[in-house]
Amino acid sequence: MAGWVSRCARTLDTFGRVVAGQVARAPLAFFDETGFRTAARLHWLHSASTGMFVHLSVHRRRGTQATDAVGILPAFRGVAMHDAWAPYDTYTQATHALCSAHALRELVAVTECGSEQARCAAYRAIDALLALKKAADAARTTVAEAIADKLKAGELKALRTAVRDGIKATTARSSKTGCKHNALFKRLHSRWDDYLRWVHDLRLPFDNNPAEQTIRMAKLRIKVSGSLRTLLGAQDFAAIRTYLATADRHGQNMLDVLERAMGDRPWMPATV
Repeated sequence: MAGWVSRCARTLDTFGRVVAGQVARAPLAFFDETGFRTAARLHWLHSASTGMFVHLSVHRRRGTQATDAVGILPAFRGVAMHDAWAPYDTYTQATHALCSAHALRELVAVTECGSEQARCAAYRAIDALLALKKAADAARTTVAEAIADKLKAGELKALRTAVRDGIKATTARSSKTGCKHNALFKRLHSRWDDYLRWVHDLRLPFDNNPAEQTIRMAKLRIKVSGSLRTLLGAQDFAAIRTYLATADRHGQNMLDVLERAMGDRPWMPATV
C-alpha cells in the first residue's frame, strides 16, 4: 500500500506545479497553515487555494522558509486572504486581506474576560461588523454593486469609535489578558483597510473559511492516525490530496482520477 501511495504521488509532480502556477496567477487566493504531526515531531501543512484549485504541502517549518519553498505566495500579485499571522505580511507585492471572522472570535473573547470598558467596546465593534456583513450579504443577494453609502458610513464610524475606545480601555495592559486585548484593538486600528476590504469590494469574502476547508480533511487524517510516520509519506499525502481536492472542485469523480493517476496518465485541469 505504501508503495502504491508513493507511486501515485510521483505521477503528480507536474500536476502540483500546474496547480501552484494557477494559484499564483489568481486575482484572489486563500492561505492558511496548521500543525501536522509527522515523523514524531511537529511539522506544518500549508494551504494555498482558489475557487477551483487547491495546493497543499508539508514542511518542517511554519514561516517564510516554508512559504518560499512552496513558491506560491512569493510570486502572488493578487489579493491574499489569510489570518493575521505576521509572516504573510512580508510578501509586500500582494494585497493583503485579513479574515474578519478571526477578528470576531477575538472580540468575543474580550466580551468574556475583558474589563467592563473593554467588553463594552468589543460588543459595539461586534455589532458594527455583523451589521456590515449582513448588508454585504444582502447586497450580493440582490446583485447590488455596493453596500448603501449611508449604512456603510454609519457602521464604519461606529466600528472605528469602538476600536478607539477599546484601545483606550486596554492601554494600561495591567495583565497578560489586557495586553492581548490591547494588541487586538491596535491591530484592528492599524490594519483597518486590510480587515475591511470586503466592505468596499463585494467580490472579496468576509472570512478565510475556504482556506480552512482545504485543511479540514488533512486534520481529520491526523486525528484518526495520530501522525504520519515519515516526512516523505506526509508529502505524498499532500500531493495526492492536492490532486483530489482540485479534481473535486472541477466536478471529477474521485475513483476515476485516482485510477488515471495510478495508470501514469493523471487527469489535468483545463488552464488558461
